[in-house]
Amino acid sequence: MTSSQATAKNGPDSSRKLLSSAGKIATSFAVILTTLFGLLVITFVIGRLVPADPVIAAVGDQADQVTYDRVYKEMGLDRPLYVQFGHYLADVVRFDFGQSHITKNKVSDDLARVFPATLELATLATLIGAGFGVPLGVVSAVRKGTWVDHLGRVIGLLGYSTPIFWLGTVVILVFYAKLGLIPGGGRIDIYNEGLVEGPTGSLLVDSIIAGEWGVFWSALHHVLAPALILGYAAMAYLSRMSRSFMLEQLRQEYILTARAKGLSQNSVVWRHAFRNIRVQLLTVVALAYCGLLDGTVLIETVFAWPGLGQYLTSALFFADMNAVLGSVLLIGIISIAINLLSDIVYRFIDPRTR
Repeated sequence: MTSSQATAKNGPDSSRKLLSSAGKIATSFAVILTTLFGLLVITFVIGRLVPADPVIAAVGDQADQVTYDRVYKEMGLDRPLYVQFGHYLADVVRFDFGQSHITKNKVSDDLARVFPATLELATLATLIGAGFGVPLGVVSAVRKGTWVDHLGRVIGLLGYSTPIFWLGTVVILVFYAKLGLIPGGGRIDIYNEGLVEGPTGSLLVDSIIAGEWGVFWSALHHVLAPALILGYAAMAYLSRMSRSFMLEQLRQEYILTARAKGLSQNSVVWRHAFRNIRVQLLTVVALAYCGLLDGTVLIETVFAWPGLGQYLTSALFFADMNAVLGSVLLIGIISIAINLLSDIVYRFIDPRTR
């Protein structure tokens, strides 16, 4: 076969592959847009169905009727619902979530201020949960039926069944009120506030970049307790899933063949079986991370952590619907982005999915 014939033969195949890839990208993009639009519709409808009056939240319950009517029109609440949604959609596309009635700032500015704290807390908790949960699940599967397996399952069961807000309250009472081993709340000691203002918004990262080790240790001291509690909840989930995935792999024929060839236990477990569950673990770790991002509401309230969870709680308490809707949308967008990123990494790790 000549080179021209080979080129002619490969041409249609290359075109089909290119069209297939473009179709997959277009499909993924359409799914993302549909999901975001559905999220917008749901949050908008919920914001309108909540019995709290946004006008009262803005002007107070002592305002006269004239002021109430004026603010009611300024908010556009006198317009038809579909017109309100159109304006809401146009504002969201420009990342304009309106003004917070509590802080009197733009909601987008408030979210940019509080979200790095939640991101820092959730990231550290995920690292703790994966760092302890995955090895615990693997060891429990390898030693199935032994005391190690039973201990791992008990630890996981306690993590599943214990409410994190109750555990956080107990930790505050014991380690702060009684023993004085942890700070009462917040991200950092008062005398260290304002010393570090870095680009990431994470006090741990920015203090390292700036070389402010006093700020770093203060920030670590404050974040450790809530991160450990959230990390324990993540560890319970990840250890259970890791054990399930590993048990399935250990029953496969290639594992029996590897053992028959005389390979060591560590080689069989970590180089062969664990390698085949990495893709599954990537998915569950991403799901755990998303869960921690939107599940920090209670723990942030308990520890007075100035993040998105506490901001959302305050907004709900004071019926600040602009802040509530902006927070919910941000969580949804971040969750979609994390799942999309995990799918991309999934394709690099597992060639069979390409």
